[in-house]
Amino acid sequence: MAGPNDVEDEQQQIGAFARFLISHHAPLLRSIVLSPDSNLHYPLLVDFAELLDFDPSLAHLFFSRPSHLLPLFDEAARRCQDVILENPDDLGHTASKKYHVHVRINVGGSPLESPETFPSIGRIRVKHRGILLTLKGTVIRSGAIKMIEWEQLYECRRCKHRFKVHPELEAGKSIKPPTSCPSTGSKTCEGTYFAPIEDSKVCHDYQEIKIQESTQLLGVGSIPRSIPVILMNDLVDMVKAGDDVIITGVLSAKWSSDLKDVRCDLDPILIANYVRRTNQLKSEIGIPDDVIKKFEQFWLHYKTAPLRGRNAILQGICPQVFGLFTVKLAVALTLIGGVQHVDASGTKIRGESHLLLVGDPGTGKSQFLKFAAKLSNRSVITTGLGSTSAGLTVTAVKDGGEWMLEAGALVLADGGLCCIDEFDSMREHDRATIHEAMEQQTISVAKAGLVTTLSTRTIVFGATNPKGQYDPNQALSVNTTLSGPLLSRFDIVLVLLDTKNPEWDAIVSSHILAMNGEQGSKNDEFIDNIWSVVMLRRYIHYVKQHFKPVLTKESERVISSYYQLQRRSAIHNAARTTVRMLESLIRLAQAHARLMFRNEVTQLDAIAAILCIESSMTTSAIVDSVGNALHSNFTDNPDEECIL
Repeated sequence: MAGPNDVEDEQQQIGAFARFLISHHAPLLRSIVLSPDSNLHYPLLVDFAELLDFDPSLAHLFFSRPSHLLPLFDEAARRCQDVILENPDDLGHTASKKYHVHVRINVGGSPLESPETFPSIGRIRVKHRGILLTLKGTVIRSGAIKMIEWEQLYECRRCKHRFKVHPELEAGKSIKPPTSCPSTGSKTCEGTYFAPIEDSKVCHDYQEIKIQESTQLLGVGSIPRSIPVILMNDLVDMVKAGDDVIITGVLSAKWSSDLKDVRCDLDPILIANYVRRTNQLKSEIGIPDDVIKKFEQFWLHYKTAPLRGRNAILQGICPQVFGLFTVKLAVALTLIGGVQHVDASGTKIRGESHLLLVGDPGTGKSQFLKFAAKLSNRSVITTGLGSTSAGLTVTAVKDGGEWMLEAGALVLADGGLCCIDEFDSMREHDRATIHEAMEQQTISVAKAGLVTTLSTRTIVFGATNPKGQYDPNQALSVNTTLSGPLLSRFDIVLVLLDTKNPEWDAIVSSHILAMNGEQGSKNDEFIDNIWSVVMLRRYIHYVKQHFKPVLTKESERVISSYYQLQRRSAIHNAARTTVRMLESLIRLAQAHARLMFRNEVTQLDAIAAILCIESSMTTSAIVDSVGNALHSNFTDNPDEECIL
């Protein structure tokens, strides 16, 4: 029950915040007043840093008691509209007061970005309850939008005092009248019977989502934690499964369901005040200027021998694996990718490339998967069966009697890399939807009454074992359990066979023994000269952001001639010689141009793309080690061997 002093303090706080809004956000308030629809909910974004500069004591009080002050701040926003409406001549006839204005607090650039008030989800403790808290994570579940009773006006039967009652979100979201009259008159009312006032019920939009902390920030063996979040009014339907978000709100506790013979616990829950999507920041990496100069100096040094410089970069990819030049080149081109193209009708042609390794056990497939994940700022490693019930794409799950969408690996890796081991063991519903996810880069969902489209702008890097003994005379779809249409989604499919080759075995054994023998120190110096993982990650990110290669006439002629030759040939798989192959050639040529640090696709880039495609063929007249990329090695003088 609030006393006279409390009411006076509240009025002072409303007045102080109203002065802040008038001085800092008058144009935004004016635009809200001029909006035609009075039934909409309008957000009023306030920077906490500005409030801290204006009134430090008010800002500190708001930080420590946000649940109490947020309704007062909303009331201040409504009062500020009255001040603006005092001059109707400047506003026009459409100006009106809006009662559904909600103050949203942005803590960016303020002291609240410290680890104490911006912890990871796994470090939330009881001390964080009740304060203004900010959490960062990925949306893994999104529930349906519901309607909740938010306000009901009651009248005391005894003293006729009227008061508003709000629901307790922590205890079932239902409105319950108080046990005693909250009247603040001179005499205390002991009434216990209250009647609801007709047509006084106010309903708001309501949605529950669940966010999970990023696996990239966790150590080995750590389990990513998650927390449910309540969104209301203008915040509903802002995010969907797979989105990266930063949410500011108030940490509270919610009673778990009261099932028979089950202990009832308090589960943490975040009541959101402000939601910011950060999808555009998914792959952002800070690159210092001195590192960019190193890149430029590197290519200046290899100006006369560009292929030798390219091979120096490729040797930094999975250096513990000897040779495998074709695989390392394919990994680099896949991670870099081409340029997305959008035609006049709005149809998008993906720029991301996909890579599949088919090989015997012990040929290094998993090593490449794990190393590729290190080179991407956003990556998900899983198996074909999937790490969750959502599998690889998305599924509908029932949580607390409500159907929700749970994102799978491809959705969670949106904007990054999805590494899938045992690719042939994926679930049946994943096989039906992964075609769209890989080519159109979306997943259309219509499950349990939930209809939506999720984004999967993801690079897919798969690895699988052949079905039994690999038969080079049979098609790839026969040697694996993957269908031809699914295999055609991959830009590059490399086969790694552990065949008996005495010369290759002697080279590999010498390399492994040298790494662990007396020549270890020399090899350590060799590894130091190789590009580190951090440098490779920065280089891949830099060339993707700063280079948009354009095909030259010479490169177009090479790609066109090769494509027409493949169409005329009858010895190749028909699924691999469609227009999809032409698109793959263009993507790989653009990726090679980016790898070579230039904005122009030359003849050399087109030939490199063709070599990658030829390495995917069952038979080839160009590549000697075709059908088995395991025996491809780095040459001593690549520039001299390449004669255009």
